[in-house]
Parts: sequence; C-alpha cells; structure tokens
Amino acid sequence: MVARPVGEPVRSDFELREAVVPEPGPGQLLVRNTWMSVDPYMRGRMNAGISYIEPFALGEVLDGGAVGEVVRSEAPDVPMGATVLHGSGWREWAMVPAAAVEVIDPAVAPPQAFLGVLGMPGVTAYVGLLDIAQLKAGDVVFVSGAAGAVGSVVGQLAKLRGHRVIGSAGSAAKVRHVVDRLGFDAAFDYREGPVVDQLRLAAPDGIDVFFDNVGGEHLEAGIELLRQDGRAALCGAISSYNSPAPAAGPDNMFRVVGARLTLRGFIVSDHRHRSAAAIAELAPALNDGRLVWQETVVEGIEQAPAAMIDLLRGANTGKMLVRL
Repeated sequence: MVARPVGEPVRSDFELREAVVPEPGPGQLLVRNTWMSVDPYMRGRMNAGISYIEPFALGEVLDGGAVGEVVRSEAPDVPMGATVLHGSGWREWAMVPAAAVEVIDPAVAPPQAFLGVLGMPGVTAYVGLLDIAQLKAGDVVFVSGAAGAVGSVVGQLAKLRGHRVIGSAGSAAKVRHVVDRLGFDAAFDYREGPVVDQLRLAAPDGIDVFFDNVGGEHLEAGIELLRQDGRAALCGAISSYNSPAPAAGPDNMFRVVGARLTLRGFIVSDHRHRSAAAIAELAPALNDGRLVWQETVVEGIEQAPAAMIDLLRGANTGKMLVRL
C-alpha cells in the first residue's frame, strides 16, 4: 500500500513490487503461497490510527491469511512439502517463522477452505452465533450480508440446528443463492426498499437473534424487530467502511432498554480456543454436502487490489480469494 484510501480504495493506492527471495534461517520456512485471503477487516487497517489491530504501514507489504507449500524448511517440526496456513499473504513467497504457521491436512478439505469456511470466517460464524448471540431452541435468526463468507456459514449453521433463518443480500441473484443453495427460509434484497419494512414482511412476529455484518440501516432494523430479550452479535459494519465520515447511529436505541436487548460486538481473535470445536462441527457438514461452500476466485497477485475493491463493493458471493 502506497497511499491511504480516502473513501473507496483505488488501484493507485497499491503498488506491485519484486524482491529477492531470501534463504530461510534457523526456525524459518520459505513458503510458496498458493492462495491468499481478502477480508473486509483489511479496509480498516488501511486507515491511519489503531483500533483493535495495527494499521498497515505505507510502503510496506500488506499481510493477511494465506496458505501455501513449504519449499525450504529450517525447522524440524515442519517438513518440506507441508501445506501451511499463516498470516503473510499479499505476496507470492513468504518467509515465516515455523512457530507462526499451522500445518493443515489437505485430506480434510481443499487448502483454501482453511481461509474460509474452516478458517477465520467459519470460526467467526460459529463463535458469533453460538457464544455471542447464545442461540437457543426456537430462535428466529436474521443474518445481514447473508451471501458473504461469514453470513453464509451463520445461516447454514443455524439451519443445521433447526432454526428459521432470514437473510439479506445485495442483489436478486444473491437472494436466490441464499434461499435456493444455502437453504435460508427467506431472504430479501436490501437495495429494493427499506430494510426494516422488508425484514418485517419476512418476520412479522419478530426475530430473536441478529447476526450483523453490515451495520447502518441493517442494525437499526435489527434493533426494531428483535423481540424481548433478543440478542445481536455485531461482527462488522461493511456499509460504512469506505465512508470518510462517521456513519450515523441507529435512532431507535431506546428499544435496547425497553425490550431488554443484548447487543455485543466481538473479535474472533479473542476466541481462538474455539477453532477446534468449530472445525469439528463444520468439516463433516462440508464434506457430506450439508454445508455449501461458495468462493469468488480472482487470479494472480496483480489482481489482489481489484479483489479488495470488489469485495467492498459487494461483488463477491461467498469467500473472496486470490489464487497465486
């Protein structure tokens, strides 16, 4: 990244550079990256200032989730040829400490699944729905951004546990995908009218759980339709990530008091201990077809900025990935 975006990122905010690939030292691995992840949280790191994670530095290589093959190893516990998950994406070759990688088994699922449904987005969905929103028997669930990497797993996980699930998405094609392929009970295109009106039509008796990836108008609608003692897991607010000015807050916050609602934000990195449980439930469902896994794949490191821009525009369905 060579410039901090003002509003929506543009291609000139990024620069592709070449560098000599170094030799690994003791305890290091040289990894040929095969897949890298592009995620909404990265937009916040492009801004100056610190939130819950350090910002990207100007003139330096960005980072993020990636999987690849170890081509040189100076660490006895990680052999050459191993497939590893690590945090040095946005590059074709990565020099990483062996202690910073997770060896993954391609027999469990294709390697890129560990960047999506079996990786950070899948664990985010699992933790947010079960631990943060505390899903209970009989709950009606509303998921904003239901066609995305996180939202699609949230809704399917709730359906696998026997719940009525409603989703929102940003196009008619995505709405069809959410209902026909992912199995949601209902979905609507939030561009087609006020979210609160469309949600009320889909859930005339209200909702019990709201998993929010979008914020803004969606958050206001979720607060309005949550029944007494309803719970909201606040995961993201992608509707405002490119806004240079702070987004306006919901104007119905007193409903939180009157309806005894719980609105709780969370960061998945605080819940790493739940990864094994999430994979143990999601991997069998993925492999036997009960869990649908969708990817949007962009080819080549030179297209990574375009993938980021498209992600923030909502051009992806499921996980946005760059194949290297």
